[in-house]
Amino acid sequence: MSATDDAESTYLIDVEEGAETSRLLEQNMLYNRAQGGLFPTELDLTPIQSVLDIGCGPGGWALEVAYTYKHLGVVGIDINSAMIRYAFAQARTRKLQNVSFEVMDASQPLDFPDASFDLINTRFVASFLTRATWPDLLKECMRLLKPGGILQLTEVELGITNSAALERLSGYIYQSLYEQKRNFSVNGRSIGIVHMLGQLLKQAGYTNICRKSFFMDSSFGAELHYSTIKDIELLYPLIKPYLVKSNVVDEAVFDEDYKTMGTDVMRHDFVALSFGLIAWGHKPLS
Repeated sequence: MSATDDAESTYLIDVEEGAETSRLLEQNMLYNRAQGGLFPTELDLTPIQSVLDIGCGPGGWALEVAYTYKHLGVVGIDINSAMIRYAFAQARTRKLQNVSFEVMDASQPLDFPDASFDLINTRFVASFLTRATWPDLLKECMRLLKPGGILQLTEVELGITNSAALERLSGYIYQSLYEQKRNFSVNGRSIGIVHMLGQLLKQAGYTNICRKSFFMDSSFGAELHYSTIKDIELLYPLIKPYLVKSNVVDEAVFDEDYKTMGTDVMRHDFVALSFGLIAWGHKPLS
């Protein structure tokens, strides 16, 4: 999800930066690999015909679903018109006839009729939701799903590493989210959403709730090391203005930590593990 000139955004990064489009596309491929695919293997896709991707960004996940499952009709929405134009261009380039994209704000009621979709996907919407707005989105997804339809949520925690500088950088994010009531952390020491996904689905009325964890080994020499470090090195300069504005770190201190982190992650003894969760639930049949 992303910011736009026409609407105030709670997104942490200025997505008008071209680097954010590139980062989101790379990040999509990274997490598809980490999760072992676009959907959990336990999910029965047989009855699925229509899919909505909320906060689709430049369309990475939606485009891959449309390409892989050509019998599905896929719609991606995002608040940022530049991202949507990019996604449309990619769909045309790849000659995908079964995917479309629309500009919509997921913090508002969405312009679709009731019971429009068999499956709704969100990935990393914690980047723009707050503690107060999570229930609203899950309620809106319930309206949009057909009876028996599935809501799939994916969120992550930042990695635990042996780089003190990277741990400090992560801590600035935790602290700002906590102070602004943007997460469910009780102490400001985590992103604070992964552990809540199942409960949020239950409170919103979803049934047959399932959860599947995944982890990423980004240690030096690991398969995902290069991709993860590339994502981190792009992320922090983009999120820096938000952190400095939030008064959780001075710019000079941030810059020094970022510089040290860049050296740490290329050390042969660098170790990093992170984990995430896919949670899904069904709209009751009646």
